[in-house]
Amino acid sequence: QVQLVESGGGLVQAGGSLRLSCAASGHTFSSYAMGWFRQVPGKEREFVAVISWSGSNTYYADSVKGRFTISRDNAKNTVYLQMNSLKPEDTAVYYCAADRRLFRVVVTTTPGEYNYWGQGTQVTVSS
Repeated sequence: QVQLVESGGGLVQAGGSLRLSCAASGHTFSSYAMGWFRQVPGKEREFVAVISWSGSNTYYADSVKGRFTISRDNAKNTVYLQMNSLKPEDTAVYYCAADRRLFRVVVTTTPGEYNYWGQGTQVTVSS
């Protein structure tokens, strides 16, 4: 059974930084792209960033480009999201997710293409 466990969320002032981690178990982590999404109450889940199975390709939402960095350590079965220059509008529950397709060539931003999700970690940015 695949499990994804996020950590690293918390409360930070605007302009600050946080690093989220997502530890995976139960599947061949290195064979799947991994994504980060976020959600605020009353809104749909929003794509944040994705990294290919090899780590060679990344893609970001325009709202976080230049501030967030996604990375992965396949030896540790972990994907990270480094978040810098945080803004109050980054406040959300952040989820990591595993792509449903093995060795996907072109990464996807569509939540429906991810079939395993973590429980989420709250990020709150105060102004």
